[in-house]
Amino acid sequence: MSGVIGNPSPAELRAFMKCLLDDVWALETMLKEGLVESGVARIGAEQEMVLIEEAYRPAPINLQVLDKLDKGCFTTELARFNLEVNLDPLRLEGACLSRMEEQLRERVRSVHEAAQSYGAEVVLTGILPTLRLQDLQVDNMTPIKRYYALNDALSRLRRDAYEFRIHGTDEMIVKQDSVMLESCNTSFQVHLQVSPEDFPLLYNTAQAVAGPVLAVATNSPLLFGRRLWHETRVAVFQQAVDTRTSSYYLQDASSRVSFGRRWVERSALELFHEDIARYRVLLGTTEPPEAPFERLKRGEVPRLEALQLHNSTVYRWNRPCYGISEGKAHLRIENRVLPAGPSVVDEMANAAFWLGLMKAMPQAHPDLTEHLDFKDARANFVAAARQGLGAQFTWLDKRLVPVQELILEHLLPMAGQGLRDAGVDAEDAARYLGIIEARVREQRTGSSWTLDSLAAMKGKGTISQQLCALTAATIEHQQSGRPVHEWPLARLTQASGGWKQTYERVEQIMTTDVVSVNQEELLDLVARIMDWHVIRYVPIEDDELRLVGLVSHRSLLRYLSRDCADGASRQTPVKEIMHRIEDDLVTVAPETLTLTALSLMRKHRVGCLPVVKDGRLVGMLTERNFMVIAGQLLEERLRSTAR
Repeated sequence: MSGVIGNPSPAELRAFMKCLLDDVWALETMLKEGLVESGVARIGAEQEMVLIEEAYRPAPINLQVLDKLDKGCFTTELARFNLEVNLDPLRLEGACLSRMEEQLRERVRSVHEAAQSYGAEVVLTGILPTLRLQDLQVDNMTPIKRYYALNDALSRLRRDAYEFRIHGTDEMIVKQDSVMLESCNTSFQVHLQVSPEDFPLLYNTAQAVAGPVLAVATNSPLLFGRRLWHETRVAVFQQAVDTRTSSYYLQDASSRVSFGRRWVERSALELFHEDIARYRVLLGTTEPPEAPFERLKRGEVPRLEALQLHNSTVYRWNRPCYGISEGKAHLRIENRVLPAGPSVVDEMANAAFWLGLMKAMPQAHPDLTEHLDFKDARANFVAAARQGLGAQFTWLDKRLVPVQELILEHLLPMAGQGLRDAGVDAEDAARYLGIIEARVREQRTGSSWTLDSLAAMKGKGTISQQLCALTAATIEHQQSGRPVHEWPLARLTQASGGWKQTYERVEQIMTTDVVSVNQEELLDLVARIMDWHVIRYVPIEDDELRLVGLVSHRSLLRYLSRDCADGASRQTPVKEIMHRIEDDLVTVAPETLTLTALSLMRKHRVGCLPVVKDGRLVGMLTERNFMVIAGQLLEERLRSTAR
């Protein structure tokens, strides 16, 4: 839709709301009069992907790559390092799954070839391991009016920078002042067209199976090098477009990214009504959308542009969609649960598992909502996102069951029956569901492969090297075409290409596990910390956690030997001897070039540089970091000469 704006005036907002209400009324009329297609099951998919440069970092070149591709099926995403490809709709029958896989491989290959002309590569991954927070600045937003409008609208509702908190094996707390954190997530969205009369039962089925389907498909365990949820996308996406504030604790309000609040009882209209009632309009239009009843009077199918625009800003994990196919209006369910990757065949296996369950469960459990509480379905989904195949679910009739047992003993046979009932090719069904079975038996999802690879590299190289190796191995295995349960673990040596990938910037080599003290603490505490942790530098912070100084081993010894021979140091606060940041303390930013940092250390004759972002300490760069690099480079040189 042209003329999209993110800050509509009150008059524009009222005009758009009138169009939105007209669209819903028109859809209600179409459903009553049987003008929405029934009896046809079509499938489709959208593949999101990440473009990376030779150093395994995001490559902000989507518009250049898009110029070399067919605009009909390829499109942009929020970030300049993402692209999306749409697959052709197919009837759910025969060899539809293998045909979809073939088309998906062909189109990913097209992006690969276009990206290579710019020295870049494409990777399918839920969250790119090498992504950095600075990659998510507004400068990296795709320069399209709709994205800026969405960012303006969300920023207006939030008012301030938003703090994200995710607790997993590690913990991540970051502040972000734009919608760009949403671009961390890349997914493989599968669509199923459904008949209007079947919509309630099928939508409820999609909600019920979201947990087990996600548990077997997780592929996003890392963000900014932190080990978080098995499917961290779920936590990130929910917070990235959340406009609620802390005052909402008194109100039962939902995030714009939502699993939902209850089962659907009668019609898809319930969901559209709820989304209009609960979620403020974010985007408006400078030009009025089409009048749907005028098109209906002419015997034409209305596009319901206002409804589709608003629906695109409400991010249900199972989203109801209105569309037009072969000249007929239809309803479909968009599964937004599945992450991109780990490979094309893994994605198709995930799709086959979901589609099989969507066909079989309504037959096996037509009274599904009487045996499964909605809150349990939602809790299962969150448990799957957090723990993957290690989750335990509350299933039908309140039965507690490990997800592996549920999938192997109940859901896989059911999915196989569903694909048979749909007339899907038996060989295709066996192949894709066989991948799911092997993945569960071997407990090898994309997330477990990533985490196990990271654990195997522990103590080898820097975290930056390890993340590069994960990305390099992912690309290599994706191009091999093998499913993830057959992948060997990533090796540090797979991140080829030289020092730039792992040593170019300070953030790639700095130490992030830093012990700091408050400026009012006893000096003796600093001495003890240096002894306990075998370190030579302790950063000093104020009550607002801003870096205000540094105490070095040398300055501590000087003070103890010259100024406090009488033992007065027992009561001396740290601030009395620290090197103050407002005086002569040299610091660097995370994105500073490593060679620049080394030059600063030589120039100022210091052995340590605090790494600071927005006044706060994020890491330390010391002589020890450079000794590690020197040792690794020396080993590489010796190995190369030995050959």
